[in-house]
Amino acid sequence: MQQILEAILNDAPGDELAALPLPESYRAVVVRKDEQDMFEGMASTDKDPRQSLHVQEIALPELAPDEAVVAVMASSINFNTVWSSIFEPLSTFGFLTRLGRESYWGKRHDQDFHAVGSDASGVVLRVGSAVRRWKPGDKVVVHCNHVDDQDPSSHNDSMLGDNQRIWGFETNYGGLAELTIVKANQLMPKPAHLTWEESSVNALCNSTSYRMLVSPNAAPMTQGDAVLIWGATGGLGGYACQYVLNGGGTPVGVVSSPDKVDLLHDLGVEHVIDRREAGYRFWSDEHTQDESEWRRLGKDIRSMIGRDVDIVFEHPGRQTFGASVFVAARGGTIVTCAATSGFMIEFDNRHLWMKLKQIVSSHFANYAEAWAANQLICEGKVQPILSAVYPMEQTGEAAYQVHKNLHEGKIGVLCLAPSEGLGIEDPEFRAKVGEDRITLFRRHGA
Repeated sequence: MQQILEAILNDAPGDELAALPLPESYRAVVVRKDEQDMFEGMASTDKDPRQSLHVQEIALPELAPDEAVVAVMASSINFNTVWSSIFEPLSTFGFLTRLGRESYWGKRHDQDFHAVGSDASGVVLRVGSAVRRWKPGDKVVVHCNHVDDQDPSSHNDSMLGDNQRIWGFETNYGGLAELTIVKANQLMPKPAHLTWEESSVNALCNSTSYRMLVSPNAAPMTQGDAVLIWGATGGLGGYACQYVLNGGGTPVGVVSSPDKVDLLHDLGVEHVIDRREAGYRFWSDEHTQDESEWRRLGKDIRSMIGRDVDIVFEHPGRQTFGASVFVAARGGTIVTCAATSGFMIEFDNRHLWMKLKQIVSSHFANYAEAWAANQLICEGKVQPILSAVYPMEQTGEAAYQVHKNLHEGKIGVLCLAPSEGLGIEDPEFRAKVGEDRITLFRRHGA
């Protein structure tokens, strides 16, 4: 691995990288099958990723014809890594077992370890015999849509594929590692003006937010729309705010501290609610929601923008969903992905059907959406929301920060990259975009 790293740092040409021998094994962040019951009986909040995420050597698997081996310079923490690490809502080893039944190539994934991680930036080292667009030496980022494009169910929208999976969560050999194995159609160009760590944090969350708010497949915002964004400085919300601002909409961000209010103002978001200062109690007890608190939130929104919101960008789930349905305008849309506060959702259906609102589900992004979202990063029109960086050996701590919501934006993880700040190929364009814009979340997270 050291020889490969030195070649990358020296900007070796592709044919030189292709001639370097690949190691038989490499270091990866894993959860272990024999530990999948380690948190049994514990509350979610008490489960600790620092106990379950390990860095260990794993064997490099055989490369399929439509795949590439990528040297991972940096990766990032997504909430699905937290779910993998606490084996909740269920152990991800079940995903790997099912994938292993599908094909010869699927069998490689069914192991007693799960190498996790659904983001990566790095350099292509090898490509399979069927790969045409990519070659060794290409600097890339990886999106997490893992699907069999030979299945007709995926032809119109690959997210509707019968066997669509999220790489690094429902597959093995993910991005929190020195190497990763990906399908060639997961590769996208690395933004030339960003560092490895800045490039590594975007693909999953940026693409997800793009589908939710820009693509016609979810709740396409139009100019003038008002959008309530929960967790507006988080991994999804930080991109959502940028899309609403770029698209001529009015974001109303909900955050949890004065520092996050200041961050949103610096991002250009005028209307911000500090939910902790407001003290909303949407649930009066474990089983009962308080409609008066929904009404208070709605009143607070109207006091800021003079009307109800057209779209609610919803991802916390159980804790907020009833309020989200209530505060959306008549004919409005609640677009939802994930459910970080709980999957069992409750809301008052009268406020949905009698006011002709709609709930739209969304999940990651198809190939076209992921590519378009990445292109906006490459063009400097959407900025990375990197707030902190950890070495691979401290991935457990990084995941703990996300699990406990102690972070802003996205947390990056250095894999092969020996230090931060490497990988910038176009410093002139970086200066044009603006260092302060690119590093806004990092400066606030410092």
